[in-house]
Amino acid sequence: MAVAVLAACTTLARADQDAAASVSGASPLAGKVQAANSRFLDVKAATAEGYAPIPCASGITGGAMGIHYVNGEYLKDDKIDIARPEAVMYEPMADGTLKLVAVEYITSKGPASLDGQLFNFNSAPNRYGLGEFYELHVWAWRGNPTGTFADMNPKVSCEHATPTQ
Repeated sequence: MAVAVLAACTTLARADQDAAASVSGASPLAGKVQAANSRFLDVKAATAEGYAPIPCASGITGGAMGIHYVNGEYLKDDKIDIARPEAVMYEPMADGTLKLVAVEYITSKGPASLDGQLFNFNSAPNRYGLGEFYELHVWAWRGNPTGTFADMNPKVSCEHATPTQ
């Protein structure tokens, strides 16, 4: 029985690695983001670095961004650093765990780009209570059929988010 459980866990871990590898293979930037930020696979690394959660964000037409863990210091400094994203995004899973799916870079200075990829502009007022800003989502750990840099991902859900997430 233990061997069967171990084999199943190994297969699932390998599938996760293969899915992440296929995402990073689709975009050179996604691969760089993944390499620079894989320490966040465990949400404890994000909290240890000063990231704090905001509620799970779903799209009105479906899909979601997940739970953003935001670093307030990075948000204020307006610097774009591939290894210091302003937000790290997790999907809440049925078993209560959080699965890393993407990161988000945010700056109020623009137009902005990272490795040649232009950021999206968000006007004010907005649902975040921020002034005008530029943002770039990078779906480096979860494939996104609407694009590696799209805001919402139809493969991500907030279904299992708790009221504290």
